[in-house]
Amino acid sequence: MIIAFWLSLFIVFYAFAGYGLVLFILVKIKRAISGKPVIPDAVNLPTCTLVVAAYNEERFIAEKIQNSLALNYPEGKLKLLFVTDGSTDNTAAIVSTFAQVKLMHSDARSGKIAAVHRAMTEVDSEVVVFTDANTFLNTDAIVNICRHYADEKVGAVAGEKRVHIDETADATAGEGFYWKYESKLKTWDSELYSVVGAAGELFSIRRELYVPVQPDTILDDFMISLLVTIDGYRVVYEPDAYATETASQNVKEELKRKIRIAAGGIQSILRLKSLLNPFRNFVLSFQYISHRVLRWTVVPFLMILALLLNILIVATCAGCCFYWFMLICQLGFYGMSLLGWYFESREMKVKIFFIPYYFCMMNYAVIRGIFRYSAGKQSAIWEKAKRQ
Repeated sequence: MIIAFWLSLFIVFYAFAGYGLVLFILVKIKRAISGKPVIPDAVNLPTCTLVVAAYNEERFIAEKIQNSLALNYPEGKLKLLFVTDGSTDNTAAIVSTFAQVKLMHSDARSGKIAAVHRAMTEVDSEVVVFTDANTFLNTDAIVNICRHYADEKVGAVAGEKRVHIDETADATAGEGFYWKYESKLKTWDSELYSVVGAAGELFSIRRELYVPVQPDTILDDFMISLLVTIDGYRVVYEPDAYATETASQNVKEELKRKIRIAAGGIQSILRLKSLLNPFRNFVLSFQYISHRVLRWTVVPFLMILALLLNILIVATCAGCCFYWFMLICQLGFYGMSLLGWYFESREMKVKIFFIPYYFCMMNYAVIRGIFRYSAGKQSAIWEKAKRQ
């Protein structure tokens, strides 16, 4: 029991904090040997198409187009393509009023990935950048992304997701903290070798490397970006290209989004089995398993196992004061999470409880997502989370 207890705690700790420490050390060693990576100059930038798949985004779409038109990029090298398939509001009508934007619209709603596949048949540029309709890019985002394609081994570039939290934010303040931590891990991942997956808020790929994923793919952005690594290309992280969006309206909305991501995560692991083979690319497999696979598979169950084993140990071991201390720490952590849930449900701001609450909510979502995918209940057609 004691061995299983410590092994469970170690894996949980490693997946969320230990990997970050190991990554930090490996990056420091790499810098000592070969120096800091040199970012290419923004010269001779490739032609680029910005693709936005929008479904019923009439609230944001005009502002999104204005934001896109304001992006810095060499004249004549950037095209804007908006796909509004299935939208039943005024999204398509609003897009059609902008002459600088190409509109693709179909009344049928087949899901985001079907819309993206359709858009890609019209893309003839060297690079394609994908971004969401409800996120807004910094002015130099496309320049900062596309400069990396001067390196022929770069197959995709992931931008940074930033979550804007207002003063009245509830437990979704944990969302902002989580993405700041994730951004740091991705920076180190990229410097060591490659980012293991991009977020759909902002990422890009060489047009020639785009592989249409299966129509039922849940995390199309994750799959599309990682498929390039199978062919030996890297995915680079560019924190100076960022997409900003507001946090989920509440934890219920964030939970809905996280369950979908978890279902997509287990689907992706099953479909990207070659990345689990360390003999193909040891460093990439190490990054992929450490950063993604552990979190999306065993960690939530090991958290439960560690608590149950801790209870059994103190119940059967007289004088095990240290394990009593460990049990009190675990119960205290989960107690803080329950208090976070209690205060959030009553719209009370006690931010000290938000991070443990968000952490537990994420892992609960993984369990829900695994069972939902196993039951075949997760559709690839996306349903937007309500935002603040």
